[in-house]
Amino acid sequence: MTKAELRSAFRQKRQVLPEADWQNRCAGISERFFASFPFKPDAVIGTFLPIESQKEVDTWLIIQRLWQDFPLVRVAAPVTNLVAGTMENYEIRPETVFSKNRYGIPEPSPNSSSIIHHSSFDSILIPLLAFDKTGNRVGYGGGFYDRFLVKCRPDCLKIGLSLFDPVDVIEDVYEDDIRLNFCVTPEKVWCFDGNADGTDVTD
Repeated sequence: MTKAELRSAFRQKRQVLPEADWQNRCAGISERFFASFPFKPDAVIGTFLPIESQKEVDTWLIIQRLWQDFPLVRVAAPVTNLVAGTMENYEIRPETVFSKNRYGIPEPSPNSSSIIHHSSFDSILIPLLAFDKTGNRVGYGGGFYDRFLVKCRPDCLKIGLSLFDPVDVIEDVYEDDIRLNFCVTPEKVWCFDGNADGTDVTD
């Protein structure tokens, strides 16, 4: 399937998920993330903030546990420049003030948060609608993450979070698309580093 076809299909799959099923899947993703990715005490982790109306993965489960159990870890979330098509990341804390942009995405206030340079990140949690078995992803089509990720350090882990299992292949992958290193689903963590086909690191 093409990216456009996958966007349509997986938006619909999300919308028909019963609330309890969505919550269970999000909880499973959070548990697998913490079980599968050891990180240094002072790590810098970037994450998207979920669009509630789109039933995105609830990253607040991960964020709040990081705040509580790993107080030295710095967590950052993006603020998008919709005109330039770019994004900057700002540190978020329990006291951070958020506001929603025109797409319903919560964003930290740049006036009360510290910017985190792209070279500082150890890992980035990446939103997606679908992904395939070689680590390609389908986002919303704006290209914000691809333009940001290309500037990050080569060793920065690019970790997708998905409510659903991968499709076999995305037909129209572009040369500039940034592949994932891993993707966390409710049942598995898929690893794409050095593999022609993703493997489950939790087996």
